[in-house]
Amino acid sequence: MIHRSDDSRRRAILSGSEFEERIGYARAVVDGDRVHVSGTTGFDYATMTISDDVVEQAEQCLRNIGAALAEAGCAFADVVRVRYLLPDRADFEPCWPVLRRCFGEVRPAATMMVCQLADPRMRIEIEVDARLPAASDGPTRPVSSASG
Repeated sequence: MIHRSDDSRRRAILSGSEFEERIGYARAVVDGDRVHVSGTTGFDYATMTISDDVVEQAEQCLRNIGAALAEAGCAFADVVRVRYLLPDRADFEPCWPVLRRCFGEVRPAATMMVCQLADPRMRIEIEVDARLPAASDGPTRPVSSASG
């Protein structure tokens, strides 16, 4: 679902996550040709469940992000910046193959930070920034599969 502000160049994209309503933020914000996707965890927003496995959480993060990017009109190929947040640095390397499937050819600028997350069940959070493809670029590229 899309929420439009008074500024026609800015629109919010909501995923239906209860966190968006309770905290007061959007899954993503499109501002001109920029798309900012909020820190996204491994919750399945349809069921509000989360796996115990960090790799499964990473896959779900990317599915959630992919849906937001698609609704914004872009894809993983348009990502220019990614941030990975993990409470345990040892959990990062097992996620690399999943992350590489989405970002390996794109090569966005990236940072991994070790920090506490809002819920102890959360083992990874991913945030991305993307640029909308120019109209002259032709149709939007398909969203890469997060699960393989």
